[in-house]
Amino acid sequence: MLKGKTIILGVSGSIAAYKIANLASMLVKQHADVHVIMTKNATNFINPITFETLTKNKCLVDTFDRNFEFKVEHVSLAAKADCLMIAPASANVIAKLKCGIADDMLTTTALAMDGPILIAPAMNTHMYEKQVTQDNIRALKDYGHEIIEPADGYLACGDVGKGKMPEPEVLLDYIYKAVLREKDMIGKKVLVTAGPTREAFDPVRFISNHSTGRMGYALAREAAARGADVVLVSGPVNIAKIPYVHTVDVVSAKDMYEATLKYFPVTDIVLKAAAVADYRPKDVSGEKIKKSDADSDVKLERTDDIIANLGRNKREGQFICGFSMETENMIENSRAKLKKKNIDMIVANNLKTEGAGFGTETNVVTMITEESQKELELMSKADVAHEILNEILKMC
Repeated sequence: MLKGKTIILGVSGSIAAYKIANLASMLVKQHADVHVIMTKNATNFINPITFETLTKNKCLVDTFDRNFEFKVEHVSLAAKADCLMIAPASANVIAKLKCGIADDMLTTTALAMDGPILIAPAMNTHMYEKQVTQDNIRALKDYGHEIIEPADGYLACGDVGKGKMPEPEVLLDYIYKAVLREKDMIGKKVLVTAGPTREAFDPVRFISNHSTGRMGYALAREAAARGADVVLVSGPVNIAKIPYVHTVDVVSAKDMYEATLKYFPVTDIVLKAAAVADYRPKDVSGEKIKKSDADSDVKLERTDDIIANLGRNKREGQFICGFSMETENMIENSRAKLKKKNIDMIVANNLKTEGAGFGTETNVVTMITEESQKELELMSKADVAHEILNEILKMC
């Protein structure tokens, strides 16, 4: 996935430094060329030999180390790197970066770096919350660096609060965002709906469907990686949140309808990938449904048609993409929905096709507009998301 990408990991003096060995290993498994730069204090927490063994590259510590080929190492490494991640970033390193101090290999390389710089603060919660530290972090954001928010929890010093470095999986996600795609959606606001909704009979039972939310999450991740400002309205799913995407959790179709309407007016592109429960129990008496009714003749009513409402209220310049799941007459039924709901594109798949639909890591879809139709071969949902946004950008 990261073949051909050069990633620099900058490690400063923090107990969290040991976690970066896992991150380095993950990056190597993704075929990235990984280089590690450590501050001298960081070597008190983890030995440079660990990183050299994992990456097969020399771990740099001393700016004036003569044991490498003759070139200005910090400049040459910064020039070829696709991304520099400083994790853990101590309060001391953050202060140096803010002031432009370059007195070791890590800060010198950072100052020479033109590509994206990701910074993951990790320190005692009182140090993190100090006004001077927060001022330094805000300044780094203003300089265009991405700050990865630390987690809350039990710290190595025994305190409880904000200051934990996120897990390597989260850091890897930020690296993907920084280097995988060209930033061709900067300035665009994207609204994605994903997952199922649930319509309750009572506190125990509900109507829902088999949607896992994977396609919607793949779309949100792809749009954010391309630079878009993304809001993800998500039904109940078993998927880790995308750390750099604003996620709004909902349960019922009404919840999703209201959340979607809230963000719709300022959105440029809507990707409605949620599989909304079509029906909900109809309460005609104002009382709770009895057990015997829920087991037999419950009266049902249709839930809100979210995308039809968006289509009716679409402003000039907005692009709406819906999703259609069919078991027969896929193209004909999907084209009918495209016209009826007044949307710009519909992505259709057949639930009977192997590798497509709910609960899979892959999909087989056909992208349909009023003038065209394009069928994609079997591919991962991440790749499907990439192709969908490529097609949309041709029309926006």
